[in-house]
Parts: sequence; C-alpha cells; structure tokens
Amino acid sequence: MSVFRSGDQGSEVLDVQQRLAALGYALAPGELAGWFGPSTEAAIRAFQDLRHLRVDGLVGPDTWMQLVEAGFRLGDRTLYLHSPPFRGDDVRELQRKLNALGFDAGKQDGVHGQRTDLAVREFQRNVGEEPDGMVGLHTIATIQRMRPLEDVPSRAVVREVEELRGMRGSIAGKVIVIDPGDGPADGPAEVRVAMAASVAQELAGLGAKPEILRGHTDAPSDRARAANELGASLCVSVHLGGGVPEASGPTCSYFGSATTYSPAGRRLAELILEELEREFGRRGRLQRLTVGMLRETRMPAVQVEPLVTTNELEASLIDDEGFPPRVARAVAGGARRFFG
Repeated sequence: MSVFRSGDQGSEVLDVQQRLAALGYALAPGELAGWFGPSTEAAIRAFQDLRHLRVDGLVGPDTWMQLVEAGFRLGDRTLYLHSPPFRGDDVRELQRKLNALGFDAGKQDGVHGQRTDLAVREFQRNVGEEPDGMVGLHTIATIQRMRPLEDVPSRAVVREVEELRGMRGSIAGKVIVIDPGDGPADGPAEVRVAMAASVAQELAGLGAKPEILRGHTDAPSDRARAANELGASLCVSVHLGGGVPEASGPTCSYFGSATTYSPAGRRLAELILEELEREFGRRGRLQRLTVGMLRETRMPAVQVEPLVTTNELEASLIDDEGFPPRVARAVAGGARRFFG
C-alpha cells in the first residue's frame, strides 16, 4: 500500500481521518476534507504511541492495519475460525480474557487463528456450552461473568517462558529468517539488503541455516506468513530507523503491548542489543512494538535498528563498507548466545 504523510490529500486520507475521529481523536475542521495536516499528523502520532507502533506520523501498512482493527469491539460481530482470519481489537480482547482464565489462546495478536479457536472450544466445553467455536453474545456474556483478572500473566506468556527454558542448545542447523524490510520507513533499501546478506553470511559461518525474505510485498502480514511457513527458529528484521536528531544508539524491539509481551522475543532482543552496544560503543534501548513482523510471527522475533539515521554522526557510518559486517557480527553473536 501507499504510505500517507503530512501534505497528502484524497479519499484515502479522508478514510484515515474518519477512523481517527471515530476513535475520539480531535482533528481541525479545515483538514476534514481529506487533507493530511498538522492535527491529523498529531493524531496519528498519538495513536501510534498508544498502540506501541513506530511513532513517525506516517500511515504505512502497520498503522493502517491497526486503525482498521481498532474499530472493532468485542460483541460487534460473531467471531469464529475463518479464512482469511478475523482481525481486530475484539479478537485481541477475546484472547486476553481467555488467556487470563487459563485457556491458552496464544499470542494476543488480534488474529483469530487455530489456537484461539481451540481455546474458545475448550472454554465452551468447560462451561457446558456446545463447543462450536462460535463467539456470539451468549459466549461473550459467559466469559464476562467469569470476571477474568486484568493483571495476571497470560497463559500464552507462561507457556512461552516454559518453552524458553527448553530452547538452549546449539545454533547449528537452526533456520533463522532475516527480513530486510520493504518500505520507505525502514531506511535505504540497498543498505538493508547489504545488512541482511552480511547477517546471513555470519550465521551460516556458525552453522545456522539463514533464509532471507526476498521478493515479498511491503505487507507485514505477508512477510510474517512467509517466515512462519519456513518453520524458522528465530526471525530478525533489520531496519534503519529515524527518530529525533538528538537520539543515538541501537534499538532492539520485541513483540509487546501494554498488556502482554513475548518473553523469548525480549530475551533475544536483550542479547542482540548487548552485542550492538559492544560493537558500536553506544548505549541502546529495548522497546515493545506491535508491528506485524513481531506480532504475527510464530517464533522469537526481533526488529534491529543499529543506528539512528537522523543523527548525523551515526548516519555517516552507513557509507562505511565495514558497517554491514559489524551489524552482522552483533546479530549473529546475540543469536548464538540465545541458544548457547
């Protein structure tokens, strides 16, 4: 899809504005004819911050997808296993409640897949309902009466912590997907491709089986699906992020929102960040993100941004031919430690 930004005009911008207004964001009257002005950008930034997305004021695939998903509330529609799967905040809320009650609905990603369907049917059997997987008003009311706790680790998080303990071993033979991104917000394509190639070479030297995602669209869901189909043990998405000019240092992101996170993704992000800090001598940061490549992949996944492109000193490193190999050493080192 196209990326919409400040100054754009048209019916697509009007659609974005209508969705923002429905969510309660205030927009200047002069912009409501489909002009992407200052108040629209401010609303997008606020929405991105709330949803743990990259706060850049751009409406790309991830932001657009979550604008659509945010329009659904639990009870607005009947949910069931469907192809393509239902997506939305209603699904995410259903997953959260089922997980809180001890029924493993999987990652709270807002996608009604097989694991969510199995959790629904298990819940229905436990309360004496027909286990048909149909989540209508009756099943929702039954879930609500159970009063799921708000501040407890979800069953999915507990399961992943248990799985993390069993992931130790050798990196040799492990399939590791490398995603070079595919959009203007991800940084210069040629640098991302060079980083991905260097990471693959470094991982291969450790005995791993790297797979670079090539030729896929910029749709995060498509790239995540490709990673899942490869049966990968890890997924590393390499980007070159922007940000404010005074920002500096690497950023490693893992799936997480205000209510849930991926323990394995966080551990992988911590290890790669430590290696990047050692390699470049700059303090970095961890952050939770809900972008598609992190929330829809079925293996530990991280998004790696080795520097801030709006920082002039750091941006100058991009032109150094030794930059991609340095990033690769850090990523491969973190991945090796994850299994070691």
